[in-house]
Amino acid sequence: MDLNSRIYIAGHTGLVGSAIRKTLESKGYNNLIFRSMEELDLTDQKAVNDFFHKEKPEYVFLAAALVGGIVANNTYRADFIYQNIMIQSNVIFACWKYKVKKLLFLGSTCIYPKNAPQPLKEEYLLTSSLEYTNEPYAIAKIAGLKMCEAFNTQYKTNFIAVMPTNLYGPGDNFNLEKSHVLPALLRKIILGKYLEEENWDAILNDLRKYPVNNTGNNYKKEQIPELLEKYGIKKVRSDYRNRKLHIPDEMKFEDIVNVAVWGTGKPLREFMYSPDMAAACVFVMENVNVEDIINLSHHKKRHDNHPPHFINIGTQEEISIKELAHKIRKIVDFKGDLVFDHSKPDGTMRKTTDITLLEQLGFKHRFNLDDGLQDMYDNYLKKPEH
Repeated sequence: MDLNSRIYIAGHTGLVGSAIRKTLESKGYNNLIFRSMEELDLTDQKAVNDFFHKEKPEYVFLAAALVGGIVANNTYRADFIYQNIMIQSNVIFACWKYKVKKLLFLGSTCIYPKNAPQPLKEEYLLTSSLEYTNEPYAIAKIAGLKMCEAFNTQYKTNFIAVMPTNLYGPGDNFNLEKSHVLPALLRKIILGKYLEEENWDAILNDLRKYPVNNTGNNYKKEQIPELLEKYGIKKVRSDYRNRKLHIPDEMKFEDIVNVAVWGTGKPLREFMYSPDMAAACVFVMENVNVEDIINLSHHKKRHDNHPPHFINIGTQEEISIKELAHKIRKIVDFKGDLVFDHSKPDGTMRKTTDITLLEQLGFKHRFNLDDGLQDMYDNYLKKPEH
């Protein structure tokens, strides 16, 4: 790519796409192409075809997708498989039809089998069954990377698929029903902090910034406790005697805020700050071709004896959900209790990416989790109301 190349970012307003956009702009790329969801429905094949015919992008970042955490994936299973397959099929086909020089398709490490060895290597794809809770999304992403591979094989295209680990950062989704684990935990603990301070104005401001069921502007103070309790944030009477403290009988109880965390807290996860991920994507687009990945992968052939056409993007650093929750608790200065709800699913118990190929290609991430979390917290507090 050169600075004047026509570059289309599909999904430029999301967590991934916005980070890629900022990275490209910071490097001086000045011919970027965007379309909002209202302007271009990527599930509509004719609309996508007309767009490519008119704009003729030379390079494409395919970051548009329907995404979410365990709750969303398991609740909207049909939406996740249908919309993602339609989006990626239309865009990948148009990239071939209109001779795009290079495509970068963004998938997810959820493509790997539930019980795959750790860390996850590219050759583990399709070696056993997937995690059920996110199976529709994973199947869609597998279809996308396989579509890239098929076009490369049949038509000698330069379509690269990358599989990022769990991402977080500016522009993340803080919807309490549809967000991923890290932004969901951050918001719930922030709301828990406000509740223990009885800072009703702060809670109402939060609901205005990130509405719940699109009714954030209509809530009254007396409705807030019931709303928060729905999402596992509530004030309870805590017995000091359980803490083995010797105090007078009349002081044996206090009000304390509990924040519920799904599952046991034992699963291990890897998190990557979105600006790091975007830097990796732009690095791959600027410096890597499909042949480079194939050549590096020949000594790591898959179970079907073919080298992968995709690479992992991550940090290969892991942390338990419990440790993550307590790390956020410390940053927010929340003094209440974290309560792990064992009745809720844990998902895959461990999911850490092997990034050997990415590092061999020449990329290394910069941000550690502590710095990324602090920056995300600071940005969350700064977000203006709608």
